[in-house]
Amino acid sequence: MSSDSETYKYYHYDPSLAAACVFAALFGASTIWHSILIAKHRTLYFVPVIIGGIFEIIGYAARGVSNQQAPNLTIAPYVIQTLLLLVAPALLAASIYMILSRIIVSVDGEAYSLIKKRWLTKVFVTSDMLTFFVQLAGGGLMASTNAATSTTGSHIILAGLLIQIIIFGFFVAVALIFHLRMRAIPTVQSLDPKWPWEKFLYILYITSAFIMVRSIVRVVEFVEGFEGVIILHEVYLYVFDAVPMLAVMVTFNIWYPSSFSKRARKAMVNDLSGVELQGR
Repeated sequence: MSSDSETYKYYHYDPSLAAACVFAALFGASTIWHSILIAKHRTLYFVPVIIGGIFEIIGYAARGVSNQQAPNLTIAPYVIQTLLLLVAPALLAASIYMILSRIIVSVDGEAYSLIKKRWLTKVFVTSDMLTFFVQLAGGGLMASTNAATSTTGSHIILAGLLIQIIIFGFFVAVALIFHLRMRAIPTVQSLDPKWPWEKFLYILYITSAFIMVRSIVRVVEFVEGFEGVIILHEVYLYVFDAVPMLAVMVTFNIWYPSSFSKRARKAMVNDLSGVELQGR
């Protein structure tokens, strides 16, 4: 970006109205369906997915607004789409982290997990929220028309994305080790065909891969800088950000882990009952 306010450009291209409208609508449909699923199954840990979906909708709608404002663009839609599209994946990731803990509890597999169930969600969700706020802060700075401030913001975002990739790598390692241990010495609960724990672990791997690919491409984008190939061409945003994030949401529209939520709630109630009995 130029430091000269007269030549400053919010985008390096004219944002596509058609693409913005299509993806805003698709994210809208997926978000509505997730809202229905949450209301039906009481899966409140999927609320971050709803918020992430709303961020995606507003982000792409803002790009559509920018298209309509051309050539006299205002900064508000640009800042909105920059911030919301940047941090939305962290919200989707939060729900993915919580699914693993419910799978582990449902098949009585805590002994096979690298992290105890009481800490599993706390460790990953807290770390995820850290990357969320780091990227949010960086995005706010990057939206500045001041070149130095904008560069600082991009460096902060880069740090947040790298932390996110490390956390995701560790998460996948935890899930994979649990998976291998459970296959080697399965628990009685894991053998029940009503609980397709292995199928949902594969779904976690796939959705994690979508977010990981998106984050890696974003890292490359910020390493290249404001004159890099990725930031200069809108197609990369849609292919490596919009499509993978929509794929995450649609995957869970189709394969929804509601059964594990119910089983996990029951297991937690039983654990609490056992503690009360021991205390008598």
